[in-house]
Amino acid sequence: MKIWLTVAALAAASSFAHAAENAITVYQDPNCGCCNGWVEHMLESGFDVTAIKTTDMASVKQKLGVPMKLSSCHTGVVDGTGQIIEGHVPASAVNKLLADSSVKGVSAPGMPLNSPGMGKLDGNLVTVDFAGKPFSRD
Repeated sequence: MKIWLTVAALAAASSFAHAAENAITVYQDPNCGCCNGWVEHMLESGFDVTAIKTTDMASVKQKLGVPMKLSSCHTGVVDGTGQIIEGHVPASAVNKLLADSSVKGVSAPGMPLNSPGMGKLDGNLVTVDFAGKPFSRD
């Protein structure tokens, strides 16, 4: 009986950790429509996204440590890890980010046309880590 309770407790703890890992808070300008497209992409990919509309994106980015040269129109924070997702980063790159806790954040700088929320992925979208080094190609 004790073994079953231990197994059940471990399974519940694993579920909570997975839920926190898939929860993202995204800060976006209320006047930007492409941000909603990215949120839809993330929801369709199994993430739990909470969107917060703000007209003071510069303060959000500064507080979170987003390098200005890598900035985009919205900023996401993984609730469970604190890792940063800047801009139209595909869900596959976010999953790669979550697998490596040493990476503080990733970015799809600017507003690339071949990114989720902007257009169709074509295999040529390069996301970078916060040091500016290539992180993924989607």
